[in-house]
Amino acid sequence: MKCITPLALIITLFSVPPLAVGDTLLLDAIVAMPENTAVGILRPVPGQSMQQVYNKFGQAQQEIAAVGKPPITRWIYEKFTVYFEHNRVVDTVIHR
Repeated sequence: MKCITPLALIITLFSVPPLAVGDTLLLDAIVAMPENTAVGILRPVPGQSMQQVYNKFGQAQQEIAAVGKPPITRWIYEKFTVYFEHNRVVDTVIHR
């Protein structure tokens, strides 16, 4: 069995580059959505029907017809886009 001298140990420890070098990307800040309130950005939630969205938010600025299977429809408002599967909200995306 070989013995490591203290000098050899110190040289080895200082010659190895640190494992975590560089900037840390804060994904939470990038992905974070504003609150779904009057203070944040009020928007439709999954499960609402097209009629419920229309009644609460009015006519969309643009309506993109259904595409694909299952059919996905988009309604584009000033601050967000609503995605429907058939006639139910599956997601709402805030415009950046």
